[in-house]
Amino acid sequence: MKLSVICPIYNEEKHIAACLDSILRQDFPKEEMEILLVDGMSTDRTREIVQQYTAQYPFIFLLDNPKHIVPTGLNIAIQVAKGDVIIRLDAHAIYPDNYFSVLVDKLYALNADNVGGLCRTLPAKETPVCEAIAAALSSPFGMGDSHFRIGTNKEMQVDTVPFGCFRREVFDKIGYFDENLVRNQDDEFNGRIIKYGGHIYLIPSVVCDYYGRDSIGKVSKMFYQYGLFKPLVNKKLGNPATVRQFFPFFFVLGLMIGFVLSFINKLFFILYIAVLALYLFLAAYFSIRQVKGLKRIILLMVTFLVIHVSYGWGYLRGLINLLLKKSFTAESNH
Repeated sequence: MKLSVICPIYNEEKHIAACLDSILRQDFPKEEMEILLVDGMSTDRTREIVQQYTAQYPFIFLLDNPKHIVPTGLNIAIQVAKGDVIIRLDAHAIYPDNYFSVLVDKLYALNADNVGGLCRTLPAKETPVCEAIAAALSSPFGMGDSHFRIGTNKEMQVDTVPFGCFRREVFDKIGYFDENLVRNQDDEFNGRIIKYGGHIYLIPSVVCDYYGRDSIGKVSKMFYQYGLFKPLVNKKLGNPATVRQFFPFFFVLGLMIGFVLSFINKLFFILYIAVLALYLFLAAYFSIRQVKGLKRIILLMVTFLVIHVSYGWGYLRGLINLLLKKSFTAESNH
């Protein structure tokens, strides 16, 4: 059986070597594996580093992605992939030695269309800000019931997994990744799998380490884009995949409407302050449970707020774009 590993990359000089080294440590037979790295025309040393690996390992290949965006890179790799199974990776992550072998076995044992493991978020740097970002991305308050982020002890059917392991025929059956989606292309594709009767499983026995963003500004941009493209994903699928996606949207809508109403009626003002106090209480409660020290607690509370507001605001702008039939491209550069 042939395994194709595909990974879109762009300006990953800080992470690509560690990622490739973890791939090379896999216990899956190297003679049955090909690694396809698709570069969005990096401007740093990414290509130079990758070429050092391609010169040494004949099963590692570097492909070009002139359109730069992730779904285009994924589709370029899928079109040339020779494997019966395709694993989609991210260069920001490091994978355990049995990642490929366990997922391939589970893919067939569970008669699944896609399987993936847990994703443990690590700080990009050893700073309080980066630690707060990593903690927020691993918290049920920050991420809701996204089990691949917050963890679980049992195998379960889910709506999406990170860095999935797919049967090749899935792409032949339902198509490739949607190139209109700069973000959320994995969610949309997994939603399509379920829509056409497929099954996705989370396998908690394998855990990859993912390096989070190194600034709150980058986190804000990332979650704004997640929110922005989510209404478009829902439209393409015909229905929302999860309920959790609506909470940040309603939170932001409540902040905006509640602020206006609080000037009209004292009761609305009291209710508005009560909701804000409840949010801050919950943010503080989960922050105190996860990190130590006043500075880190405050940073985590701020990160929670940034994630929720950025996603919710992005979702609102996405809905407006759909109603006005505007392009999502310019908005994605927020």
